[in-house]
Amino acid sequence: MKWKILLAISVFGVAVASAKSYSVNLSQPALLGTTELAAGDYKVEVNDQKAVIRNGKIQTECPVKVESAGNKYNATAVRYSTTDGKMHIQEIHIGGTNTKLVFNE
Repeated sequence: MKWKILLAISVFGVAVASAKSYSVNLSQPALLGTTELAAGDYKVEVNDQKAVIRNGKIQTECPVKVESAGNKYNATAVRYSTTDGKMHIQEIHIGGTNTKLVFNE
């Protein structure tokens, strides 16, 4: 019985450790998928090919592709695209890393 509990804790620990989390500030309201996000600070958790973005009670999930750039980004930056007069989050460049999160809506 003890082994089952230890195994469950170990599996949970590995699952949590594999998720990456980043902080990002949206300077303007934007859509991610079908969810409209207000300007403000958000936490982005990436696990496999899924990103979860949170700010208080607001939470949305979206498919994401994690890519590596040739050089490190100096600061975290959000790239937007405009469709139907609305801003959509296209990419998030993670400052201090060469990691780029690409959102395919």
